[in-house]
Amino acid sequence: MQRPRDDEVKRETEQARPASVGKSVLREYAEALIVAVLLALVIRTFVVQAFKIPSGSMLPTLQIGDHILVNKFIYAFRPIQRGDIIVFKFPQDETRDFIKRVIGLPGDTLEIRGKRILINGIPLQEPYAVYSDGPFARGGDRDQLGPLVIPPGQLFMMGDNRDHSMDSRVWGFLDARKIKGKAFIVYFSIRSEEIPYTSVLRSVLYVVTHPLVIRWGRLGTLVD
Repeated sequence: MQRPRDDEVKRETEQARPASVGKSVLREYAEALIVAVLLALVIRTFVVQAFKIPSGSMLPTLQIGDHILVNKFIYAFRPIQRGDIIVFKFPQDETRDFIKRVIGLPGDTLEIRGKRILINGIPLQEPYAVYSDGPFARGGDRDQLGPLVIPPGQLFMMGDNRDHSMDSRVWGFLDARKIKGKAFIVYFSIRSEEIPYTSVLRSVLYVVTHPLVIRWGRLGTLVD
């Protein structure tokens, strides 16, 4: 008698034990789910992470309700640059994440004279910065600072909304090791102050039925 081929034996075995097929399918789905979860965790930990902007300290560059993506591995390939907008652990409470712009780099001599920032004696050109005579404008010590030399491994951070930003003028230098990554794109934006609900489900339903609360023009905006 001719010996069945291997694939024929496999088919016969599967037909004889249908319960095993079901277990195999479930196992495949479970393994695929585990791989997907692990991949998502790896991406979130080492590659890209999403954040939401809850305050106006980076206006007008970033709006309250912007959802951004942060590149977590970029500084493995290039140094931190002046003007980078980065997310970092707040030095006074590392359970909180802050987002500011890099103004001073290690070795820079930084001065603040009123509304002017001088780096190594040269006024810094800042088309992104706005001043609105807010609470920080009343603190003269914040408008008169330095000259000071930024130590190795440290950064001087400021919000674009200068009179409404708690930044290095208040809490000092940022240890570069506290950086989580560089913001690079707004992937979603919503006028969150218009949503009358706090629960996630009801908020989602509200957005679906009120699409005008989405800032459609900001979707895909590069952060710089």
